[in-house]
Parts: sequence; structure tokens; C-alpha cells
Amino acid sequence: MATNATLRKWQGSRGTYHLVTLAGSAAEAIEMHERLHRLEFGARRGFGSVKVVAQIGETAWKTSVFPQKGKTEWVLLVSKKVMRAEDLAEGDRIALELELL
Repeated sequence: MATNATLRKWQGSRGTYHLVTLAGSAAEAIEMHERLHRLEFGARRGFGSVKVVAQIGETAWKTSVFPQKGKTEWVLLVSKKVMRAEDLAEGDRIALELELL
């Protein structure tokens, strides 16, 4: 699944994180995948997360997306390693590929 999102910074008690918020059709696809996984395995993953392979530019990594606002939005954390590799900064509009696992 391909989508575009804006990279933003979030300051938490344990540090600064960079993330993208996925909404609209991308969020709907993730939510449906999570429901099917829960039906198949009878349990949900921690915090209702969904495992994904994310790719920005040439950098791909295995991670999870986390539900927000009643599963109408999902959050993907972007590590400093990915930020450096793809020369990203807060406010950048990024093209993102997600493979739901």
C-alpha cells in the first residue's frame, strides 16, 4: 500500500520521536487487516498494533503501526537511522510504502 504523509516531531517524556500519521484509506486497510488477524488468531497484538514492513525511499524496515483515535488513524514511528539514511526532517512530505504482515 502506498501513501503520502507529513513527518512530524513528537516530544515525549522519554525523548523526541519522529512519526507519520496514517489516515483515510490507508487507516481503513490497516484496521481491516487488524480485525482479520484478531479473528484468525483470537487475540490482538500489544496495544492493538499491526506488524508492517515500511519503506521510505530506498530504506525498508520491519516495524509496527499503532492505532490512534478509535483506529481511524495509525501512527508509524520513523527512527533516527531512517531519518539520516533518507535525509529527512520534520515537516517533510514523504512517500511511504507499507506491507501489512
